[in-house]
Amino acid sequence: MIKAVLNDIEGTTSSLTFVKDVLFPYARLRMADFVGTHGDEEEVRRLLNEVSIEAGRNLSDTQAVDQLVQWIDQDRKITPLKVLQGLIWEEGFRRGEFVGHVYEDAALKLREWHESGIRLYIYSSGSVHAQKLLFSHTDQGDLTPLFSGYFDTRVGAKQDVESYRRIAGEIGLVPGSILFLSDIGSELDAAQEAGMATGWLVREGPLDPDAAHRQVRNYASLMLRNPSVNGG
Repeated sequence: MIKAVLNDIEGTTSSLTFVKDVLFPYARLRMADFVGTHGDEEEVRRLLNEVSIEAGRNLSDTQAVDQLVQWIDQDRKITPLKVLQGLIWEEGFRRGEFVGHVYEDAALKLREWHESGIRLYIYSSGSVHAQKLLFSHTDQGDLTPLFSGYFDTRVGAKQDVESYRRIAGEIGLVPGSILFLSDIGSELDAAQEAGMATGWLVREGPLDPDAAHRQVRNYASLMLRNPSVNGG
């Protein structure tokens, strides 16, 4: 029986274009100013040191900014970058410069599941801080009360089977009682290998009836009456 649903963000609960066309450019444009303004703060300094470690050499703040911008352009899933992006996005959310996008069908189904006692979690390459910011400032209202927890790359890469085993352990449920929803096949492969049920969100383009994971157009198509199959 499915007792928890683990949700991806980009392309699943939220529009990929919002992240790619709004959030990423916002952080890229403001990275240098943010580091210049907050570089002496303990958390930011720790993150800049982590950037040097990831880069394999000691970097000045200017070099670290250049490296971070390069990683943004490459869409790299590197923890210090994701945390710094979240800190920059926090300023934008609090200033009202943008509102987080969540698909209406996702918000409706998440509320329905929450009310029925299904535990809800988020797993994204974006930092936990950034996840909470997005879901607390959405066009569907503050959705954070729906979630029991959040996971980011500190638990492991999303294509790594062990990441999903760790998540199941932290949730305190056997993997078979967790449904993972994503728009990325390799992530679903890893979750399935860990023992989780899976559902593949394909919001655009044709559905493949022969795909390794059951494909659905949106959350409205997801039913938990028969959790032994992939989300259907």
